[in-house]
Amino acid sequence: MARIVLPGRPYPLGATWDGTGVNFAVYSENATKVELCLYDNRTKAETERIVVGETTAFVHHCYVPGLQPGQLYGYRVDGPWDPARGHRFNPAKLLVDPYAQAICGSIDWKQPVFPYQINGNDDADLHRDDRDSGPGMCKSVVVNPYFDWEQDRHPRTPLADSVIYELHVRGFSKLNEEVPEDQRGTYAGLASPPAIKYLKKLGVTAVELMPVHHFIDDKNLVDKGLRNYWGYNTLGFFAPEARYSSSGDNGSQVAEFKAMVKALHREGIEVILDVVYNHTAEGNHCGPVLNLKGLDNTTYYRLLGDNPRFYMDYTGTGNSLNVRHPQVLKLIMDSLRYWVTEMHVDGFRFDLASTLARELHDVDRLSAFFDIIHQDPVVSQAKLIAEPWDVGEGGYQVGNFPVLWAEWNGKYRDTVRRYWKGNEGQLADLGSRLTGSSDLYQNDGRKPYASINFVVAHDGFTLHDLVSYNDKHNEANGEDNRDGTNANDSWNMGVEGETDDPAIIREREKQVRNFLATLFLSQGVPMLSMGDEIGRTQKGNNNAYCQDNELSWCHWDLDESHHKLLEFTSHLIELRKSHPNFRRKKFYQDRTIRKSVERDIAWFGSDGHEMTEDEWNSNWIRSIGLMFNGETLNVVDDVMGRPVVDDTFLILINAYHEGVEFTLPKSPHDLGWIAVLDTADADEPFKDENVKDSRILTGRSLVLLKEKFDI
Repeated sequence: MARIVLPGRPYPLGATWDGTGVNFAVYSENATKVELCLYDNRTKAETERIVVGETTAFVHHCYVPGLQPGQLYGYRVDGPWDPARGHRFNPAKLLVDPYAQAICGSIDWKQPVFPYQINGNDDADLHRDDRDSGPGMCKSVVVNPYFDWEQDRHPRTPLADSVIYELHVRGFSKLNEEVPEDQRGTYAGLASPPAIKYLKKLGVTAVELMPVHHFIDDKNLVDKGLRNYWGYNTLGFFAPEARYSSSGDNGSQVAEFKAMVKALHREGIEVILDVVYNHTAEGNHCGPVLNLKGLDNTTYYRLLGDNPRFYMDYTGTGNSLNVRHPQVLKLIMDSLRYWVTEMHVDGFRFDLASTLARELHDVDRLSAFFDIIHQDPVVSQAKLIAEPWDVGEGGYQVGNFPVLWAEWNGKYRDTVRRYWKGNEGQLADLGSRLTGSSDLYQNDGRKPYASINFVVAHDGFTLHDLVSYNDKHNEANGEDNRDGTNANDSWNMGVEGETDDPAIIREREKQVRNFLATLFLSQGVPMLSMGDEIGRTQKGNNNAYCQDNELSWCHWDLDESHHKLLEFTSHLIELRKSHPNFRRKKFYQDRTIRKSVERDIAWFGSDGHEMTEDEWNSNWIRSIGLMFNGETLNVVDDVMGRPVVDDTFLILINAYHEGVEFTLPKSPHDLGWIAVLDTADADEPFKDENVKDSRILTGRSLVLLKEKFDI
């Protein structure tokens, strides 16, 4: 008996279950025939092909009564095979729905998933391969959209008050024995009571999840016995990664992700997604055909204008999405809106965001991508964080993104590293970085919280390794240690790698405390990388993108030093939360105000006098004092518009390897100072200690003082 197929609707795109059947809709401008392929859930064998006969504004659509959530499907799309003109249609290749809300299975690279005949010749991609790729392909899954969110609400923590924790869903809980074994390394594991208790104790307000859009393991990694751990290889912009699901990949990963978000929200923790809209897993002209390339290559990808056989590559991955095309913009915006409205996430960090801003070639602040986000009533209200660079010409755009956007501040990272390493000539730049980078963000309508401050992130050394290794050790990646970068500004006291020398260990631990204290006492938004608060190490691997193993996972068998570091970090975060003076929502006012009690900020040399221009520009000065006045009216305004008053703090920093005696300036009320933090004290870094006229700063250390006056 022939199945009844109805015309259906062109919107929404994707597979939409309404309780009685499923509406299918997919976009392709140049397709001549689109077939919907249904697969058996148990055997994964193809059971039926349905010609999608209706087309509206290039959307091919149909409605199939009786289909239920969990149904596996894909598309076969016919059209011109003319790679020289950019067309790579091949109906023998099964395609994943780009709007699929769940994806089942993995790619079998031994199957013919490439659209061309692999023969080793330079023109191989011009010759079509007509073998069926279906048995080796992932399958799209029809999803049940209904979920009981109960009273879930976005925490809506102001960005200025946020503390972001960058973590990997799998790596965070995979080795945590307090998490139920079947939940370790999954969304459920991150939502488990032990995991949430840890995050609450640490004090972070948001988790920034490394990519959870469904991604694939690259063929070259699989051939080496490795996996894509980081996930910057997206296949589906709507589907949560199935390998992080404890409940299987038949669509239940969607409900598990939602349950994770709900559990985190219940504890006031926001969820920010690291999203990769700049490229896909299909690579260049030699890559496989998985979805967009086979649906309509010339629509979805940036091709070379004079030779559309090849791809523009601003990302270093082989391709770049064609954000200039209205349908591609719609794909991205539909995805972003879906994750906010249906999955309840709170914000996004955009990988290689400069690529998305390219109109013709140059990065354009007024590009269509920014315009459409700015006017969108949903996405514009989410937290928007850019990684403000790509690998193309002119791609480094730190400080150049428009209003509404915060940025990973790469200049903060570089300056703070160089200063604590002892490099010359860092003082002036350090002053800008500690105070919110006004040179980058003040003149375009943004505030200090546009600066996402970090010392290390997933891409590079961990904080422990930054102070322990000068050279990368990426041998396990199988590229003869050629991958990754050596530009790391490391500091390891001349001893490479791990050591048993107590003196070196103490100095390294102090340097870690220096970095953390600098991070959390700076204006802007601090971002902590997973495990840096417990000394996580990757044994010198600074490009662990393919290490889905204990090298990258968080270890939870903590010794005394790890517990001390955790307590130190938690105390720092609590100090920051307790004092609006460290999270100002406005930039500092003009330094020319003369009365000290009215001044926002002041800078001092070790002699207790204010810094001169010559001192700012000197190469030999390694120590500096910075006073944050807590009584100035521009600290922060509460919801009623009233000024909030806080303690006045003095930060003393010494990057020189020898101790420095610092003559203390007078406090605004001339009441003296109390030392509340000393990174040189490994046992009791936080304690109130009266200070008289001067303070000895140990070599490479930071001391925080506050005025005695108790407000």
